[in-house]
Amino acid sequence: MRSRAPLCFPCALLGGCATSPSIGVLGAFFPDWLFCIVGAIFATTLVHTGLRTAGLLARPLGRFTLPLAYSALTIVLALTSWLIFFQN
Repeated sequence: MRSRAPLCFPCALLGGCATSPSIGVLGAFFPDWLFCIVGAIFATTLVHTGLRTAGLLARPLGRFTLPLAYSALTIVLALTSWLIFFQN
């Protein structure tokens, strides 16, 4: 009796070919994560502006604190927006 294991692996890989993760804009297709990153950068800029306007960034923090915090905030916002808007 032959093993069917070699047939199972290629079949498992074909499950990801259902749809293309892209959005058509004026005839060109862009990946959906690109829109999420642009939106997250815009939202992070709004958060930074709000914190600066409120006076919460007046005291000095560590040298790497703000870049690390804003990078993490951008990643969280991008992944959250991708889950909310593009997961069917």
